[in-house]
Amino acid sequence: MFASYGRRMMFDLPDDDTLYAALIARDAAYDGRAYVGVTSTGVFCRLTCPARKPKRENCQFFDQIGGCIDAGYRACKRCHPMAPAAQSDPAIASLLSALADAPSRRWREDDIIARGLDPSTVRRAFKRHFGMTFLEMARLSRLRTGAQVLPAGARVIDAQLEAGYDSPAAFRTAFARWLGLPPARFVKDALLRADWIDTKLGVMVAVSDATALHLLEFVERKALPAELKRLYQQAKGSLGFGRFAPIDRIEAEMDAFLALRNDHFETPVAPLGPPFTQEVWRTLRQIPAGEVRSYSDVARAMGKPNATRAVARANGANPIAIVIPCHRVLGADGALTGYGGGLWRKQALIELERGFAAQNKRKAE
Repeated sequence: MFASYGRRMMFDLPDDDTLYAALIARDAAYDGRAYVGVTSTGVFCRLTCPARKPKRENCQFFDQIGGCIDAGYRACKRCHPMAPAAQSDPAIASLLSALADAPSRRWREDDIIARGLDPSTVRRAFKRHFGMTFLEMARLSRLRTGAQVLPAGARVIDAQLEAGYDSPAAFRTAFARWLGLPPARFVKDALLRADWIDTKLGVMVAVSDATALHLLEFVERKALPAELKRLYQQAKGSLGFGRFAPIDRIEAEMDAFLALRNDHFETPVAPLGPPFTQEVWRTLRQIPAGEVRSYSDVARAMGKPNATRAVARANGANPIAIVIPCHRVLGADGALTGYGGGLWRKQALIELERGFAAQNKRKAE
């Protein structure tokens, strides 16, 4: 019997070591309560999955399927972790089947209505079973599908967020929600200004002053609200909407980078962080596009071989995605590790940058 999805959040999950022991034992007590994402394969499973068990360092545990999907994992085809919800609700089964058939489709509420379903009922059902709505799930599916063609250089503008910011007003509303402030609290002629940029990998938020970029993040990053609050406090509330030159510059450079035209970023950056963290970020920028390092490699390059854990923390705290290439750092065994923008984006960037490595090799020859 599967544990009740509706009661799942009543339980507090134990520590990861206990969950890994349950995974090895295929403990059915955790069915519907815990899931494992395997960084080496990009798949998420039930703890009872019959597949060969991954190494401990390649496991990331979640209490909801939505967390697995949001982190970039796809459902295992052996243990079918989404099957219990589909079996219990025909509407869920129908929509999951439609999504599997057309993962790049842009779904809207009207599409749900056209299938004879009530959007509110569907929204509640998906939130209850998966921790995210169907439209959120479809959006992530579309983004991942779009990223798969990046190495070929194709544009994937349609692979943006469902709530893509096609107007300044929509962006201001979302930005205010992230900070937990009413739009009226933002300063008109602020020292720091924020805007959004469209990329092949989705929408990014950029914040800069007149001389340097302070933040560049994908809008789904869970740490984004906290990062924005730190900038707001640092600027003593002088944060508003609009653009300084660094945002225009990084937008052009990001487009060139993702189109394999240029592997360098010249936009000045000024991320907030203590001295050691700043040193890690400077070291990351020395990793050439098309190459990867482990955390211990980065620590050794800094002359601090015993600082591997501290390097990993600094890597995860990076507020300027891609420009400070934390995506080029892998686990000691070469497996993908956590990435704030989603593991699927990390994989897409690594695949894309192999194109730069091939270009450099041809130049050298």
